[in-house]
Amino acid sequence: MGRIILDHATLRDTVERLKRQGKSIVFTNGCFDILHVGHIRYLRGARALGDILVVAVNSDASTRALKGPGRPVTPQEERLEIIAALEMVDLVTLFDTRTVGPLLSLLKPHIHAKGTDYTVDSVPERAIVEGYGGRVAIVGDPKNHDSSSIIETIRGAAS
Repeated sequence: MGRIILDHATLRDTVERLKRQGKSIVFTNGCFDILHVGHIRYLRGARALGDILVVAVNSDASTRALKGPGRPVTPQEERLEIIAALEMVDLVTLFDTRTVGPLLSLLKPHIHAKGTDYTVDSVPERAIVEGYGGRVAIVGDPKNHDSSSIIETIRGAAS
């Protein structure tokens, strides 16, 4: 079960301590608005790449900026708690920026894992990760599950 660390300086110190212990740090991120099997496969794939999985969850404001009005449907505090409850997740934090670039620059994880809706070349933070000596990995199954479709199905059924 993961530990939620909202203060990024404390998270950095925790990650640095784990690195000194020889642990390989994998970092990933997402909105995780409605948790589904694609998320589970993505997080399992990320965790398989190293010893410690750090998950950054988009804040409500960040999710709204990415997904539009009416999102998220699950508040950030609940999304943090849900992700932290997953067995493959070690550390969880919240971020409020459009990309996780600033957080990657702070934590410098060994691996930045992204889902199959990206290629290594299309990951927005690729230059940051490679700049500090990390690597980008693509994990999970094909992106044929998504929260937006699930939400639309539920809304359609409620009509």
